Amino acid sequence: MFFFDPMYLLFALPGLLLALWAQAKVKSTFNKYSQVQTSRQVNGLQTAQILMRNNGLMGISVQGTRGQLTDFYDPRSKTINLSDSSTQNSIASVAVVAHELGHAQQDAENYAPLKLRGAIVPAVQVGGWVGPILFFIGILIGITQLAWLGVIAFGLTTIFALITLPVELNASSRAMHMLKSSNILIGDDLVGARKMLDAAALTYVAAALQSILTMLYYVMLLTGMGGRRRGW
Repeated sequence: MFFFDPMYLLFALPGLLLALWAQAKVKSTFNKYSQVQTSRQVNGLQTAQILMRNNGLMGISVQGTRGQLTDFYDPRSKTINLSDSSTQNSIASVAVVAHELGHAQQDAENYAPLKLRGAIVPAVQVGGWVGPILFFIGILIGITQLAWLGVIAFGLTTIFALITLPVELNASSRAMHMLKSSNILIGDDLVGARKMLDAAALTYVAAALQSILTMLYYVMLLTGMGGRRRGW
């Protein structure tokens, strides 16, 4: 039996607060710019078609997916999946679509971080839930090696989060470049698109911070660096 460890708050709270703020920032920014039409009167679907044609991505297919901000690029099927909101004429829609085309461009160019992230997905899916279980079982029964195995397994999620940062930031950079070079967005439209993409990037920063701090908490418990531990 174990109880709440107050020390955990010192590690969990910063990441949690950043995650909540990032989600609020994305929502408010999206709500604002989803109501602002583009100066060129181009919608999200037209943006996908233009960028695919202008950047040699005609082998990519486009299909719909339900929800809002549920857009994603699937490198296995070479498909851009656009949510209901992303087919509309708005700065937010165009920015989101361009970001996903940024991922398609990464895939076409064999962008190393994207390939690495995709390669470790199966291990991350297992390690993300098995790691904490092994860790706490090891702690409870006093088998340090099992606990460290759990830390290593969970560490894959931290690696994944850290790799995701350059992948997403690079996709946003590519998106802005494509929107400028294709003249889809101009003037204040570009400012709005950048704000939308920057807000989205904060969610990945928050995820990385949460994973890193959780890892540090696990390591602290195992090494005794936190002094006297209460709650076990």
